[in-house]
Amino acid sequence: MALEAGSSGCGGSRWGGGFRSLMRRKQVDSDRVRAEGQPQLAKELNVPELVAIGVGSTVGAGVYVLVGTVAREHAGPALTISFLIAGIAAALSAFCYAELASRCPSAGSAYHYSYICVGEGVAWLIGWALVLEYTIGGSAVARGISPNLALFFGGSDSLPWVLARHQLPWFDIIVDPCAAALVFVVTVLLCVGIKESSFAQGVVTVLNACVMIFVIVAGSYIGFQTGWVGYKVSDGYFPYGVNGMLAGSATVFFAYIGFDTVASTAEEVKNPQRDLPLGIGVALAICCALYMAVSIVIVGLVPYFAMDPDTPISSAFAKHGMQWAMYVVTSGAVLALCSTLMGSLLPQPRILMAMARDGLLPSFFSDVNKQTQVPVKSTIVTGICAAALAFAMDVSQLAGMVSVGTLLAFTIVAVSILILRYVPPDEVPLPPSMQESFRLKQECDGEKERGLLGDGNCNASQTNDVIVIVESMKDPLIVKRQHRGKMDETKRRNIAAISIGSVCVGVLVLASSASLTWMPFLPICIGCIVGAVLLLAGLGVLSWIEQDDGRHSFGHSGGFTCPFVPVLPVMSILINTYLLINLGGDTWMRVGIWLLMGALVYIFYGRTHSSLTDVVYIPVAQADEIYRSLSGYVS
Repeated sequence: MALEAGSSGCGGSRWGGGFRSLMRRKQVDSDRVRAEGQPQLAKELNVPELVAIGVGSTVGAGVYVLVGTVAREHAGPALTISFLIAGIAAALSAFCYAELASRCPSAGSAYHYSYICVGEGVAWLIGWALVLEYTIGGSAVARGISPNLALFFGGSDSLPWVLARHQLPWFDIIVDPCAAALVFVVTVLLCVGIKESSFAQGVVTVLNACVMIFVIVAGSYIGFQTGWVGYKVSDGYFPYGVNGMLAGSATVFFAYIGFDTVASTAEEVKNPQRDLPLGIGVALAICCALYMAVSIVIVGLVPYFAMDPDTPISSAFAKHGMQWAMYVVTSGAVLALCSTLMGSLLPQPRILMAMARDGLLPSFFSDVNKQTQVPVKSTIVTGICAAALAFAMDVSQLAGMVSVGTLLAFTIVAVSILILRYVPPDEVPLPPSMQESFRLKQECDGEKERGLLGDGNCNASQTNDVIVIVESMKDPLIVKRQHRGKMDETKRRNIAAISIGSVCVGVLVLASSASLTWMPFLPICIGCIVGAVLLLAGLGVLSWIEQDDGRHSFGHSGGFTCPFVPVLPVMSILINTYLLINLGGDTWMRVGIWLLMGALVYIFYGRTHSSLTDVVYIPVAQADEIYRSLSGYVS
């Protein structure tokens, strides 16, 4: 029987501990959650709101500083090309997110996708890393607002006493009441409702965009008046060479982090198959256009070597007699930080909610308020943690940890695209509540085949259909053809899985070897060659074999499809892995401690409380038929 097959296969009637629990996968759960009657998030978002969330979460105050630092140290006048290359690299991940978000429109973003495509262990790792990312990211952003606000009051120490930073007398701690207050304000706004919070973020984002447009227009006017002196330097357009420009691209790539916030709101989008890909794509395009336009203007106003690394934009205007522009630029930085703060605190409650729905965290985090239709409890917990960090801890040294969660998520999302296309899940879990009903259905099917039930228990036409199918299956030619087709498909899936593994190992070896610049040349060269061979071999096989037909029925159909598979996701994996490896040993040590804590939480709680603990797995081919006809067999 199908139930027995699912129990004895890779699913099992009861998943044990250890490795098997790490590999269990769930199905696309937006329909399942709705069927179980859990409170739903409000579907209020359209493309404009998604674009506002994406742009607001991405365009932070860093752009007001990055143009000076990267131009002086890496790219020179070629800063615009650095932003373009970084935007293209970010677009690789955006394409992968767009397909998975439209196919699996449920809260949880990368955590949800990896749980469906890779397994519970990797999903927990991604979800736990994202919790760290959004908490520290929100705290770091909040602590950056008060120094900028102080400029409106006359200087860095001119804020009112109640908002100014203070050092506690007996502790080496500088508290920031302003940062904590702003976090609480944003938390209250997020608790009111997604429609209200997205509207507020949209207003702040539009105002920030207006400041950037002012920089572009006013700067262009000055540039045409002065002859764009920044592009007339004797060093040429590439003073640091192509390598310097690429190093600049690696630095400014992190300015594009934030568009993934759009995917976390998937369950609150009215038409996710259409709107989510548009929201992600348009938001990223706007960010890239703004970054490139600002860099073109600022690099042209002042020679790259004369730029102020801390305040490049306002100092560029000041050199041309526009000292008042400092206040406009500072207001843009404050607006950008406020919008980014909203974007940092918005996704985390939804990730906590998704993990709690799956049983990996206590059900407290999955509660959705019936009036506002947002996860209020998770939002409050998120706000309290972020406010506490922003108030009492200088998180600037931990800022590098923010990038780890994002880059891990980008990498796993790209791997999930390869799995979805070549080896999509061929079994889906059957919840415990349906197992008894499914057994009754199987018994009824067995009675039909033997012709022992009357018309009163089973439909006569259904019985005849079953008998015809059973008789036809006895034909040895049909049996042989089906067996051969099944063997060929199994062989194709095995080859595809090995090829995906070869790609991942090759990327890891190649990126690691290229990053170990302190080693002798020969070991680096050998490592790069071995990694490149594994990568190209896996990529070549994936390009040669056919993709799985099951990809057409995976999740919700009719949405966006990632182009240029397998090349595009493989390039995304390579870029993100290289950036991950180069984040530094101190960052990885701190992240390792956090991930170790997460492993303990999973071992002692998540593994045993997972919603997949007491499920059986059935073939995907039977799943749709079972869900459609189950009610017809059980009175």
